[in-house]
Amino acid sequence: MLSHMDGADIVLQHYPAAVRKLRVAMVTETYPPEINGVAMTMGRIVTGLQSRGHTVQLVRPRQHAGERPADQPLFEEVLQRGVPIPRYDALKLGLPAKQALLRLWAKHRPDIVHVVTEGPLGWSALAAASKLKLPVSTDFHTNFHSYSAHYGVGWLKTPITAYLRKFHNKALSTLVPTESLREELKALGFRNLEVVARGVDTALFNPQRRSIALRQTWGVPGTGLVVLSVGRLAPEKNLALTLRAYKLMRELQPRLRLVLVGDGPERARLERENPDVIFAGMRIGDDLAAHYASADVFLFPSVTETYGNVTVEAMASGLAVVAYDYAAAQQHIRHGENGILAPFGAAEDYAQAAAALANAGPRVRALGERARATTEKLDWSYIVAEFEQALLRLTMEIFPHAIGTHVVA
Repeated sequence: MLSHMDGADIVLQHYPAAVRKLRVAMVTETYPPEINGVAMTMGRIVTGLQSRGHTVQLVRPRQHAGERPADQPLFEEVLQRGVPIPRYDALKLGLPAKQALLRLWAKHRPDIVHVVTEGPLGWSALAAASKLKLPVSTDFHTNFHSYSAHYGVGWLKTPITAYLRKFHNKALSTLVPTESLREELKALGFRNLEVVARGVDTALFNPQRRSIALRQTWGVPGTGLVVLSVGRLAPEKNLALTLRAYKLMRELQPRLRLVLVGDGPERARLERENPDVIFAGMRIGDDLAAHYASADVFLFPSVTETYGNVTVEAMASGLAVVAYDYAAAQQHIRHGENGILAPFGAAEDYAQAAAALANAGPRVRALGERARATTEKLDWSYIVAEFEQALLRLTMEIFPHAIGTHVVA
């Protein structure tokens, strides 16, 4: 199996000045304006592919009765039936649609099918593409097998892992965001894994968006520290450890405040039990960016991430991130230089590492400045190019005779 850099080099050798225009069918359960890491990533990828001259056909569940599919240059939307996902009311699970996809793709064949999520709609896409002999790639975005322990159904981990392995091994390639995740999945029997990283919008997530007025609403003096957590308020995010770390920090620095950005099934209970914590609710766009930049320390002890987009968003915003040594944190943080890493799953080490920052204002600022510098190399244009090369390599392997027939500068 070639590394993703080797694959990119091979494609560039075949396309020294231009690359084929692709017609890419992307199948996903979630997409903007829905708010989650998968939707955000797919929105960036789709926009990036269009900007590079490729046509994207997006197949996803209809989110509400009045929704109409978009039809724009280089972009076509196909809406299918869906049902609400338990505990994720804002999202829909796509229902089986093999026959509809067979008709759709037989009439106008895509060059490649890329399946983002592993629900019934994704299975239908795999089956339809196989019958039509279309190349298929998949994304591994969510550790559903790890979530099971946090919802009291740990016994489901083995069958969920088997399901995901069977699903992804039907594809020619499965894209994962980090080398560590590739190694983890490889050990579990997943095949044809390829690393394609993820980016961050450094213009949006920027230290210059720091707001003194916002900090004042939180009751924080000019030199006080704000600890931030961004994400779904749900069991899999390990919020108990976030709160433990915060309490240790506040014992050392009583004026320190914790702000939780996000919503979810745990919010009501957490608000009742933690009256000293600021619950900011769901935030998006410039508002979200201001919340990031107006904090100082970012706590992210989740142990169920495939990547963790919030890690790099916090780094880009100039925060000192405290995270476990895996996923995006492992990929981008150098312990003690541009952030703080704790051994994976070592809760006490994590809490103590966070507490050490409570009275360390200059160190917090230095970590944040170096974190920002690190993320300036993670522009989405580079990530979209890597994704494009992965798709081009697969279509080149399946249809080598088509190389050079349609090109775009």
